[in-house]
Amino acid sequence: MEQPQTHQLPPRIKRIWGFSALGSLLALLVLDGLIWLAYKFWDWPLWLVIFFLILTVIEPTIETGLIPYRYRFTRYQITDLAVEMQAGFIFQKRVAIPIARVQNVTLNAGPLLQWQKLTKVSIATAATSHDIEGLELPEAERLREQIMRLAQEARHDQA
Repeated sequence: MEQPQTHQLPPRIKRIWGFSALGSLLALLVLDGLIWLAYKFWDWPLWLVIFFLILTVIEPTIETGLIPYRYRFTRYQITDLAVEMQAGFIFQKRVAIPIARVQNVTLNAGPLLQWQKLTKVSIATAATSHDIEGLELPEAERLREQIMRLAQEARHDQA
């Protein structure tokens, strides 16, 4: 049995996260415009406009600022017993999906991931689904095959 290796996401995922922060900024700007119109035409309170303007500056700034942190502490590994994922250092989240519970592994990519030649691996069990976002396509395909092979072996061993 080989020693499982912890993997990090490709560096290009940081660009995707940056575009996500830009999308948040654009959505908040639209919301600011709508709040301003409500202030002008329906006499909504001025503090609401100011609050949303502050939120428009703070939220995308924090989201962008956390990209290096998010990248540094996002990892995954495949063992014979589980698919393990971890994110965060201060607010740690660790997930272990038992291989025997895996029902399906799906690869999908939206336009931004396709543009960066990346894909998302979704691992589904009967109860939930977990994602490893932003893997290179060959690595994602290898991962899908490895997880499904291990899941099939685990079910065969239980029978």
